[in-house]
Amino acid sequence: MKVLLINPPYVNSKYKFIGLVAPPLGIAYIAAVLEEGGVDVKIIDAAALEMEWDTLKKEIENYSPDVVAITALTPTINKALKTAKITKKTCPNANIVMGGYHPTFTYTELLKNDFIDIVILGEGEYTMLELVKTLEKGGDLKEVKGIACKDFTTPPRDIIKDIDSLPFPARHLLPMDEYKVLNIKLPTGTLISGRGCPFNCSFCASSAMHGRKMRFRSAQNIVDEIEHLISDYDAEMIAFMDDTFTLRPERVIEICDEIKKRDLDFFWGCTARVDTVSKSLLKKMREAGCITIFYGVESADQQLLDGMNKKISVDKIRNAFKLTKEADMRTIASVAIGMPGDTKENIEKTINFVKDLDASYAIFSLATPYPGTAFYNEARANDLIKVNDWSKYTLLSPVLETVDCSLEELKKLQKKGFRKFYLRPGYILRQLRMDGFIILKTIAVMIKEV
Repeated sequence: MKVLLINPPYVNSKYKFIGLVAPPLGIAYIAAVLEEGGVDVKIIDAAALEMEWDTLKKEIENYSPDVVAITALTPTINKALKTAKITKKTCPNANIVMGGYHPTFTYTELLKNDFIDIVILGEGEYTMLELVKTLEKGGDLKEVKGIACKDFTTPPRDIIKDIDSLPFPARHLLPMDEYKVLNIKLPTGTLISGRGCPFNCSFCASSAMHGRKMRFRSAQNIVDEIEHLISDYDAEMIAFMDDTFTLRPERVIEICDEIKKRDLDFFWGCTARVDTVSKSLLKKMREAGCITIFYGVESADQQLLDGMNKKISVDKIRNAFKLTKEADMRTIASVAIGMPGDTKENIEKTINFVKDLDASYAIFSLATPYPGTAFYNEARANDLIKVNDWSKYTLLSPVLETVDCSLEELKKLQKKGFRKFYLRPGYILRQLRMDGFIILKTIAVMIKEV
């Protein structure tokens, strides 16, 4: 049985506008498990290849798959649906499967389409393998846990407890030369060191997708994958894509020690919560090659932070940025403009706050309620959502209004945030010294595209 996994073409998003095209690790993990199970599998990353629809159709036709699985996030769901429709016309006898965050939380709506047969709910590796094996032998799909079909939904599959047991993502099936940052192809690798999130931030669906219980990979297993990225793909920079890499500081120290023990020469970056870092931890990370940390700042207003269930304080945000700068690392501050209860005054305060943090880079996202989040449920219940086109859910287009800001005003405030932060002569000179002329490209992209 032949299985085709597709990452649909991109729509405009905060990642696209900063020229970030990253490997789709989710379907790469699924492909690796399928290969391990003896399945003939192919990946088409239409986003990275900037594939036109006619070309995608020909690729599907040439492979002639029995099963086609399409991954989708909320902003890409329309492209995923078009991909599914084309696939069904091209291969009418193939089983069309959808998975990912958006399908998991909207499967009832998606299955109303006659060109979608099955939706995978939650983590897909072993669900997909069992699904393919069941289809191959003509078995009963009701026995496959973690799927939804038009007339039934099966019980959820248990989460994968030992994620060290997973094979590394099947990067050999991906166009690894096509991934880039700021539209520059760089020798960068991405990996995930754990799954789950014990926090319950209102705007994030991670805990709903992967569970609130954290599952960590061992330091040895993680650094084995880093070595694989360096030796097989010439990676010079590694990005940890975890929701919060620093959640358990002692594990981060183990990873840093393992990197140094193997004398690996590369730079890396990660995400962190401001309440999970310390001076000693940051020093350890910097010594092991960490040069960039992404922090979710969200707002300068404590009441809004509490409303998001962030469980952090403004003082902790300030302290984390101060400590990270002292450790000689770059910081990326990410904020959410226009959450329920936000005001023009608060947004202006947040923009100035990010400047005062002296962050290396900043991303001013527009608050976007994604299915599967408490934010989405609240926004729907209170009739706050003004835009229902999923392709607009990119963090760049406003989809709900606040108490004193229209959609148009929110967009203007977002533009103001980017301009006030990036168009500062002192900032530009500092970043030129630190990052060279790439900062000028960054600024040009930020100001032009927003």
